[in-house]
Amino acid sequence: MAIKIDSFCDCGPGSVKKTAASKIFETAKDLFYKRGVRDVGVDEIVAGAGVTKPSLYRAYRSKDDLVAACLQESADDGRAAVDAAVKAAGPCPRDKLRAIVAHFAEKIGCVEFRGCLISNVAVELPEPDHPGRIILRSCKTDLRGLMVDICRDLHVDDPDALANGLMLVIEGAMASHHIFGSQGPALALTPTCETLIRAHLPDGFPLGVPPRGSVRIAASQ
Repeated sequence: MAIKIDSFCDCGPGSVKKTAASKIFETAKDLFYKRGVRDVGVDEIVAGAGVTKPSLYRAYRSKDDLVAACLQESADDGRAAVDAAVKAAGPCPRDKLRAIVAHFAEKIGCVEFRGCLISNVAVELPEPDHPGRIILRSCKTDLRGLMVDICRDLHVDDPDALANGLMLVIEGAMASHHIFGSQGPALALTPTCETLIRAHLPDGFPLGVPPRGSVRIAASQ
């Protein structure tokens, strides 16, 4: 879903002065990630950005559209990072799955990690017609689709079941961070996913070496 942002064209590469729209966007994105979308109002966004409320409504039709724009950038950035990790893993589908798991393990270990923005906001936006809801669904559906495709290349008996299991472990690890931090259940992310992958491999499949690129989650709390 395309979200109209009228004023971004003034802020190209190398630009020193940020437009009102870019200030609004960056401020909103930071506040939404730290506090959620329902708790942050338009007045707080424009005050934090140092702009006027009319400036916000010139760039976005509503707060809902601003929320959707922030979610879209998060989804795009997240998918680009996963794609880069998969590409760097090489042609082996098992290494690709391990790279995806390692990517999320590394994210969880970052000090500034506060959960997945997409998953966090999904709880706050139950309305099916909210402009951000389409983006939330598309983001997670695309990730699952990528994992199913890789699992098919691995020639397991039930690629959908393996992809679903890996998604559940990854999402659960990110959600558990809200309570336990990086040193709680999230520590089990990599070994649990590796066990799950092995359990789905056909008999006689070489088990190989420990996961390539696996990351031990560093303390963040």
